[in-house]
Amino acid sequence: MKNYPDLIPVFPLNGVIYFPKTNLPLNIFEQRYLNLVNDAFNNNKLIGMVQPEKKGDAVYRIGCLGKISDFQKSRDGRILVNLTGITRFEVLSEIQNEKMYREFKVSYKNFLEDLSLKSLQIDSKNLIKKAKIFLNKNGLILNWKEFERLDCAQQINTLAMIAPITNEEKQKLLETITLIERVRTLESIMSFYLYEGNFYNQTVQ
Repeated sequence: MKNYPDLIPVFPLNGVIYFPKTNLPLNIFEQRYLNLVNDAFNNNKLIGMVQPEKKGDAVYRIGCLGKISDFQKSRDGRILVNLTGITRFEVLSEIQNEKMYREFKVSYKNFLEDLSLKSLQIDSKNLIKKAKIFLNKNGLILNWKEFERLDCAQQINTLAMIAPITNEEKQKLLETITLIERVRTLESIMSFYLYEGNFYNQTVQ
């Protein structure tokens, strides 16, 4: 199993939560993050993404490490990148530096499943069935034929990433240790919204 650095540059971005084996396109234009992306691209191409807390400079304890899989510079100075999620990490501490961006010491020990080369097979039929209803009710279109080509972990993590739920709920999904736990949690969240919607419709009729 490959070892990843325990000191990483971190991009705290509100409202953006992504998962292992998913892709995240980013349009970078702020100078500190241009520096971060350039440094990462010229080093090991690894960047941590984490959700900032609502107050102060604090960040959530769990984020996701990604690797730059596409890198393009635009004429106006922006950088367009794609990050491919690798594994989640736990933030241990922030390291003081003289850079414009932030760096953190992190640990991956609780998320060994993310790095497993073995493709896990989990019964997610009920989740996918519920997701089709939930996404449709929210006007979201997914190419299900392409979706079916993904492996089990990619399917589950993709649904967790694109589901129209709150940032706090997505963070809760990110912090689940196992895929099985993530399936159960996502099913529960979707069921809540579907029940609330049905209950509201029945009440106002």
